[in-house]
Parts: sequence; C-alpha cells; structure tokens
Amino acid sequence: MKQSVNYLDKVPVRNEKYSWTKDDEGIVTLEVLNKGFFHFLAQKLLKKPPVTYVHLDKLGSFIWPLMDGVMDVHQLGEKVEEQFGEEAHPLYERLVQYFRILESYNFILWNK
Repeated sequence: MKQSVNYLDKVPVRNEKYSWTKDDEGIVTLEVLNKGFFHFLAQKLLKKPPVTYVHLDKLGSFIWPLMDGVMDVHQLGEKVEEQFGEEAHPLYERLVQYFRILESYNFILWNK
C-alpha cells in the first residue's frame, strides 16, 4: 500500500550545489552550471551557455531565502500568507506545486 506524502510537514532546504543571488527588487536568480560531456558538446555545437539562469517569481523569491532546513512547508505558508494575503491563494495548493517543481529540478532537498 502506497503512503501519501503530506507536503505540509516536509522541511525543504536549498540545494547548496546551486548558487543564487537576489536583486534590488528581491527577485532570486539561481545559477545552474551546465557541465558534463553532453553539455560540453551543446556548448561547442549549439552555442549553449555554460551557465543557465533561473529567475524565480515574486512568491518563489520570497520563499527561497526562508528555506533554512528548519521551517516546514506549513510554517513557510504562514509567512507567505502574512506577506501576500489573498494574492497567494490558493496558498497550499500553490506551495505544494512550487515545491514539487523545485524538487524535480533538484533545487531543493528535504530534511524531513
């Protein structure tokens, strides 16, 4: 029997393998190094850049620095609610989808 995952109890932490910056408007940009043999070929043949920049949206940029490996998704949601109110709704559905996407790209890991 497969057990369902309760994302609200999970504790995300930023994957330290990715560098990131925050601009004057608070937007977070992740830096993804394109390395390995296939990336090398793509860089040479297709002029693919050695670094890909991933710009998070306003909500994602607010959450990213808060992911400290201590606060769970529910606690992060409370912070988002305080900051954005109705603009963030449906809050937890959006947060779960956001964390699934971050996880799919290995941008985050889970402490719990």
